[in-house]
Amino acid sequence: MKRLACARVLAACVSWNVICSLVCGLARAEDNMLVHVVRPGETLASIAELYYGESRREGAIVAENGLGNEGGTSIVVGLRLSIPTVHYHRVEEGETWTALAERFYGDSRRAFALVEANLAGAGKQPDVGAEILIPYPLRYSGSAHDPLRQAAKEYYNGENKAVSLIRRFNALKTTRVGRGDILLLPLSDLVLSEKGKKLAEASGALPKEHGEVRDKQLRIHDELPELHEHVVHGRYVEAVAMANRLIGVGDLTGNQIVTIERELGTALIALERDDLALDAFKTMVEKQPDAEFGIGTTSPKVLKVLEEAKKALAAARAAPGGPKAGPEEDAAPPSAAIPTSAKPGATGRSSEPKRSR
Repeated sequence: MKRLACARVLAACVSWNVICSLVCGLARAEDNMLVHVVRPGETLASIAELYYGESRREGAIVAENGLGNEGGTSIVVGLRLSIPTVHYHRVEEGETWTALAERFYGDSRRAFALVEANLAGAGKQPDVGAEILIPYPLRYSGSAHDPLRQAAKEYYNGENKAVSLIRRFNALKTTRVGRGDILLLPLSDLVLSEKGKKLAEASGALPKEHGEVRDKQLRIHDELPELHEHVVHGRYVEAVAMANRLIGVGDLTGNQIVTIERELGTALIALERDDLALDAFKTMVEKQPDAEFGIGTTSPKVLKVLEEAKKALAAARAAPGGPKAGPEEDAAPPSAAIPTSAKPGATGRSSEPKRSR
């Protein structure tokens, strides 16, 4: 019903030759909207400071609530204000950028805004398990003679690139926008402060974790090059320790699991713990069945253990009641204990319980 109503409104917008749009997904659903009731002594600037930690963000509240459309921005006690903020989404198996854009913005052509906000590589689909940022589509009605340029200046850097982004998001063929016409501005920086998050959580408008998983995944992403350097330069014990620590953090994306287990397995083989390396490669192959190493640049021993991991998984899946092909969603990959020496008698994989995601 919601999508049908959305389609009808969009059709009406086209027939009226008005620049407008409607977002039919989570980012615009009223039951996910953060609402603030104005209290005595509050101003728009103080409310913006309360939720964003920056009073200059009051413009977003003004635009979202249409307070500036008639030339005034005054508020009264008891007024209910919508507080615009970015949302987050944990990517599931099979989801694409275009499907997510259709879900959150009502138009698959807006997928580029999600790709740019999450610094995704060209042509790459979202990583399963990744928590991505959903820019907030702010409703904006400019009063200047050039609303498009005004919006680019007020909410972006004012450069031509920002103008192009707004035009593309609103499917505008020209830069000619009339006063009072509605534009949607995809904003990635409408992030709540810690105080704002607590207020949102208390009101039930947002989940308890709001962007924390994404922050964690970004930190892990920044550490992966160091893990690779440990392996490349023969610091295998350090590599195993670091891999175990990253695995223990939890909430990894599918690609992060593959990368960490690849480095972990390689390091363990160098430490003559092929049994533990087999476990690491099994986890890697479960997440990426077509995982391969460069032949000619990889140790034959590593390639042998990888092949053993693939055969072991294939045999397990062929057995009655065996695991199905594809990534496991409910458990994090197990960790390997740091070998105390390069001899086969070193300490085995730890018994640390699996963490749920």
